[in-house]
Amino acid sequence: MQDGVDRVRTHFDAIGDVEWERMVATPRDRVSFELHRRLLAEHVQAGDRVLEVGAGPGRFTIELARLGARVVVTDISSVQLELNERHVREAGCADAVEHRIVQDVRDVAHFDNGEFDAVVAFGGPLSYVFEDAEDTFHALVFVTRPERHLLASVMSSVGSFRYFLPIALEEVEKYGAEFYDRVMETGDLRGIPGSHTCQMYRWREIEALAAGAHGRFVAASASNCMSLADADVVAAIEADPDRWRWFLDWEAQLCREPGALDGGTHILFAFRRDPEPPPGLWERARGRNKAGWRPVR
Repeated sequence: MQDGVDRVRTHFDAIGDVEWERMVATPRDRVSFELHRRLLAEHVQAGDRVLEVGAGPGRFTIELARLGARVVVTDISSVQLELNERHVREAGCADAVEHRIVQDVRDVAHFDNGEFDAVVAFGGPLSYVFEDAEDTFHALVFVTRPERHLLASVMSSVGSFRYFLPIALEEVEKYGAEFYDRVMETGDLRGIPGSHTCQMYRWREIEALAAGAHGRFVAASASNCMSLADADVVAAIEADPDRWRWFLDWEAQLCREPGALDGGTHILFAFRRDPEPPPGLWERARGRNKAGWRPVR
C-alpha cells in the first residue's frame, strides 16, 4: 500500500500548478467546477469549521472561504499545499485557513469525533485509497458533526470509459480484452503501466462503501452530463451568459437524475451523518490513524 501512496504523492508533486488549471481549462471543466461549487453552497454555512481533504492548489479552499467557512486544509502533497497557500493568499482569503497539514486521507481519524461542521473531499481522495476505501469513508463521516455533511467526489468508471473511449480502445489493443475486462469490472487502474493510479467507481459501489456508516445520502450527481458532448456546442453556449446560466441550471438538475449518476467522469455526493453513532463505529474509524500528521502552518 505504501508504494501506492508514494505514487500518488509523486504524481501530485510532479503536476504542480497543472492541477490549479484543471477545473477551469475548458467549458466542460468549468461546468464540473460549477457543479462542485453548488454542492458546497447547499451544505456549507457561514461560520462552519470545515476539513478539506485533498485540497490541492486551492480552488475549493477559496470557495469555502467565500462562503464564510474556516478551513483546515490537508493534502498528501507538500507541493500542492504550497500552491494552496499562494493561490488562497492571492485571492484575499488567507485568513480563512486555520492550518495546512501534509496528510494521507486515510489518517483523518486523529481528529476528534464530530470535530468539523463539514468535511470536503473533492477531486477524488477516496479514489486513491483502494482497499482502505470503506474504513476511510467511515473515518470521514465520524469527524463530521452529527447531522452535518461529508461532501466528496470520486472518479467514475462508466463515465470515464465513455468519455475516454479512444484511449480505452488503445489500451484494449495494447493489453488485451481480458486484461481490460478486469479493469472495467474492478475500476482499479493500478495494473495499467503508466496509467494514472486511481480507483474508479460506479454509484452502487459508493453506496456499498457507506453501508453501516450511520448516515444517509442526501444528494448525488454526475459530473458532467450534457456537457460531456460536443465541445464546440458547449463553448458556444458559454459565450452567451444568459444561455449559459440556463444551461448550467439544467445540467445541475439532469446530473442528479438516477440514470445519469454513472454517466460523468466523476460522481459527486453529500452524505449526512445521523445524530449519534452506534457503539464501536468510532473506534473502528480511529483505528485507521497510522501515519500521523504534521502541520505545515
